[in-house]
Amino acid sequence: MCKGSCFHPVQKILGSFILTFWGIPALLLAQPEGLSDLYRKVDTLIPMRDGKKLYTVIYLPRDESKRYPILMERTPYSAGPYGPDRFPSRLGPNPGLAREQYIFVRQDVRGRYMSEGHNLEVTPHRPGKKTRDEVDESSDTYDTIEFLLRMIRNHNGKVGIYGISYPGFYASAALPDAHPALAAVSPQAPVTDEFIGDDVNHNGAFFLMDNFNFINSFGVPRSGPLMNYPGSLTDTAYSDAYRFFLELGPPGRTRDPSLFGHKSYIWNEYLEHDTYDEYWRSRNIRQHLKGIHVPTLVVGGWYDAEDCFGALRTYDALEKQNSGNANTLVMGPWTHGAWASGNWTSFGPYAFGMNTSTFFQDSIETPFFNYYLKGIGSAPAFEAVVFETGSNLWKTYEQWPPRQSKELTYYLSPRAGLGDSPAPKAKAYSSYISDPSHPVPYTAKKQRYRNNLYMVEDQRFVSDRPDVLSFTTGPLEDELILCGPVEAEIYASTSGSDLDLIVKVIDAHPDSGTVDGTGAQYLVRAEVFRGKFRKSYSSPSPFHKNKPEVIRFTLPDVNHCFKKGHRLMIQIQSSWFPLVDRNPHQFLKIPEAGPGDYQSAEIRIYHDRKRPSSIRFNSLIP
Repeated sequence: MCKGSCFHPVQKILGSFILTFWGIPALLLAQPEGLSDLYRKVDTLIPMRDGKKLYTVIYLPRDESKRYPILMERTPYSAGPYGPDRFPSRLGPNPGLAREQYIFVRQDVRGRYMSEGHNLEVTPHRPGKKTRDEVDESSDTYDTIEFLLRMIRNHNGKVGIYGISYPGFYASAALPDAHPALAAVSPQAPVTDEFIGDDVNHNGAFFLMDNFNFINSFGVPRSGPLMNYPGSLTDTAYSDAYRFFLELGPPGRTRDPSLFGHKSYIWNEYLEHDTYDEYWRSRNIRQHLKGIHVPTLVVGGWYDAEDCFGALRTYDALEKQNSGNANTLVMGPWTHGAWASGNWTSFGPYAFGMNTSTFFQDSIETPFFNYYLKGIGSAPAFEAVVFETGSNLWKTYEQWPPRQSKELTYYLSPRAGLGDSPAPKAKAYSSYISDPSHPVPYTAKKQRYRNNLYMVEDQRFVSDRPDVLSFTTGPLEDELILCGPVEAEIYASTSGSDLDLIVKVIDAHPDSGTVDGTGAQYLVRAEVFRGKFRKSYSSPSPFHKNKPEVIRFTLPDVNHCFKKGHRLMIQIQSSWFPLVDRNPHQFLKIPEAGPGDYQSAEIRIYHDRKRPSSIRFNSLIP
């Protein structure tokens, strides 16, 4: 690793100012009211081992009578505001930590905003580096920490890193080959595996709408460091995403000159790599989370539409691939990053009876960093702190999924039922016609951007469609608590050569005063699987016409209480638009499909003795 020899004590600041952390010119210390009363600010460029410099903003406590730990965020979304006289509205992951006083550091990652170099989409980790030119996010973090420890005089020798979403990936990426001073890391909703379950694809199915909107701003090219990216790739004024993407046609059309053209190299990579090839495999940070000795706090939200998978599977990888590491999981009733908000007391149909975000900040996040970075308080008392939706209760467990949970399997059965054993019939199936020109919408609302509430939305808006199958238990005689991952094993066939399966877990409420199951059908969990990857994500294979085959995949975990009198419902469909791009029902490279390649297909879902389609949960006795 590059130690002190590659660093220079004097850095160029904002073009013409020269300073070190040891002596800061007075003209750079003019601050606005508020945080400036507690902190002074330094903007600097930190050299990496390959010579590239990363723009870094440091907030130093004005009280220099104490030693402070360093708490850092590395981000592709701007470390600003830039300039010594400009302060953000808050420092750190929550206001309490700013009051506790840390040395806060924010850094533009390589190739973004004011940092030099080229930005890679979820930079692949490079183990066993042998030369200075072999760099990744682990080495950039290491070199940054080394510089900070040498140049800041009143630190206590301990560093923490946190980040939400893409910055959450940079937090995870700091763990392999970590700097010895790294003492606490909190990956929050971390981007983890973009082909299997985060952001770009889920089980090989492309999340069209979200990625189009993300790349429209994030994919704007730059010729060098800049404070603000200019505009967007294309100006698309539409109010109905369903209609816009349906009229757009195949995803390859996004590269037309009137839209993205070929201006975003990341978007081009998305479309080029439509299987789990080396491009995606190298970006799976989970495989490198081994030999980790840094305490971690992994945070996620049950209603996180972007990276619920990332939080759960990062925790799981750390747990399974390491022994004795302090690894804590927190899952709350949050959308993407909502735990960092000032107030989160309800979502959709659910009222939580408390401010869940301040509970997390005050009772979990601040004590975590205070303990491991300052030696204040005690270590987390439980390994898993999870919110139980449906009952609105926080639960604590010694592990996740809970050790005391039991396996519970529901089998799809004829006449739209869910039973505890396979149907006795020798041959039985339910079928529907999946029409790419009339795909099932993911939400009832017509709007431009994603409706976050779709993750708890009442599914009655699609229940009567002929291309949606529903399988339901009778009214529950007691409470049913389902926890942990959801395993789907579906036997299906298609009259085409490919298909998508969307499996939804639903809490069907009774009507007022009745238990006939005609009440609200609130979504608890849903996931998509692109059928051609049923045998291998790397080597897809076509279906043979009307030949049943098994599709097995895992939905993200749940922790939900179904109340007495409610029903557990499973819905199955083959489109989820425009959240997910349309499957043409033909075995082909979808980004290269033409409008004529999209054809209707009959999808059959089998539920008989030989082909017992099922959904497996873990359950807890209330």
